[in-house]
Amino acid sequence: MEFTSLALSESITITKLYSFHYFEYAKGFVFEGEEHDFWELLYVDKGEVEVRADDRTIQLSQGEMRFHKPGEFHTVQVAHHHKPPNLIVISFESRSPDMARFEDKRFALGKKEAELLALILQEGFRTFAPPFDDPRSHRLTPHPDAPYAGQQVIKAYLELLLVFLLRSEGAADQEPQRLTSLQKDNAELCIEERIIAYMKEHLADNLTLDQLCQAVHLGKTRLKEIFQTRIGTGAMDYFKQLKIKEAKSLIREMQFNHTEIAAKLGYGSIHYFSRDFKRSTGMSPSEYARSVKARAEGRD
Repeated sequence: MEFTSLALSESITITKLYSFHYFEYAKGFVFEGEEHDFWELLYVDKGEVEVRADDRTIQLSQGEMRFHKPGEFHTVQVAHHHKPPNLIVISFESRSPDMARFEDKRFALGKKEAELLALILQEGFRTFAPPFDDPRSHRLTPHPDAPYAGQQVIKAYLELLLVFLLRSEGAADQEPQRLTSLQKDNAELCIEERIIAYMKEHLADNLTLDQLCQAVHLGKTRLKEIFQTRIGTGAMDYFKQLKIKEAKSLIREMQFNHTEIAAKLGYGSIHYFSRDFKRSTGMSPSEYARSVKARAEGRD
């Protein structure tokens, strides 16, 4: 029997990675700008930001992504009336002709694309060593405990993200085949989103696992299974992470003192708030506030 092989085509191929950043900017931050001969994607994970690309100024909001093409000068600034943003910035090399379709376009990510970006972020934090938030540092250092083939996984996820973004752009795409596994995945995603939405609405409360299960009508075993499978952590640990994430945002807004922030997030005392904050970030709230202020003022 004769076998005829098929050389698999690749529409989008990424050959190099130059930077992997996750920034938490304060109000008034201004990046002086840069220009390079490779692609860069910028995604607003939270808040709002003003991006300048050559002679154009673009306002990006949470959930939006824009690409900077090679040779395009670009800057970022956070206006004082904007909510402090969290930004994902990844720079990469791709010589694929279809990359031209990303020029001068912004994308609002759907669920599938947002999940892929979350996987890229998760893999990047495990594959590379920090810092991830220094706009002047673009050196990627492999993490000593990086997972097997982490760089290849990032490449694969990033190429998939670009492919799905271009698919969503076209109107002629066919309806994907519905499989039982996809239906299950979509159902679990809806449950996950419902739980997280409830958590975000109750950041000022001291939720227990029993209260959470009762509120979202799930048993403990099922809730734990969903969080461990989809997020990789326990539900209450994730709830605490949400509190710290909101605390960091409130600190960067500089409208409340740390005692007020602790109260807003349901902490009985500034001591417990500071303890949890330092465990999560490696810094006390005061140290984090000083680092944010230094960054905004352009100091080391």
